[in-house]
Amino acid sequence: MAPHSPQLMNKAEIIARIQEPGIVAIIRADSSEQLLEASKALLEGGVTTMEITMTTPNALQVIYEVTQALGDKILMGVGTVLEPHTAEEAVNAGAQFVVTPAFRPAVIEFCHRNEIPIASGAMTPTEALFTHEAGADFVKLFPADNLGPGFIRNLLAPLPMLKIIPTGGVTPANAAEFLAAGSVALGAGSSLVSKEILKNADWQKLTAHAAEFVAAVNKARNLS
Repeated sequence: MAPHSPQLMNKAEIIARIQEPGIVAIIRADSSEQLLEASKALLEGGVTTMEITMTTPNALQVIYEVTQALGDKILMGVGTVLEPHTAEEAVNAGAQFVVTPAFRPAVIEFCHRNEIPIASGAMTPTEALFTHEAGADFVKLFPADNLGPGFIRNLLAPLPMLKIIPTGGVTPANAAEFLAAGSVALGAGSSLVSKEILKNADWQKLTAHAAEFVAAVNKARNLS
């Protein structure tokens, strides 16, 4: 049975929105408390696409609460998905796209069959090509800090069809390099939504960080 999602955008529209403004805020928290406020702070800073990982306690409830509160002002995804049933539960809770940490063919097949955008984790050229051939819309290149922009540039030379979202170690300082290498969007985890910010409920600081990321991406794209 196909999952039911409250989202009104079609797959192509969601894919386009992930790439504009091109920043995916990855929220990986030890507690689900205050994640609605964190999402509001990100939105205020201009980051409209966010991903709540399944390692966060009560992740499905958080996804539901945030999407109900913020509606189409944001694009909500679910991360660290390993099984199709998890993807289905998250979509039913309000998630509009799915992210896996590694190559999970069954999850890709489920999302592809149900017109749900998916970013599949990969690290090597073989994994990246496998994800594309399996039907993934994006390649989540992880960990990006170990590979760097040069790796992405070299990877896209023979495989230009890949839509790469580097994740891990992406900051406002190196955002331009990752985009210039050919990335279609950037995944920002602890460099944007740190555990310290969540612990201290420092929403002003989170909004400022989000604005820095948005400014860096906009500047890089305007120069290209």
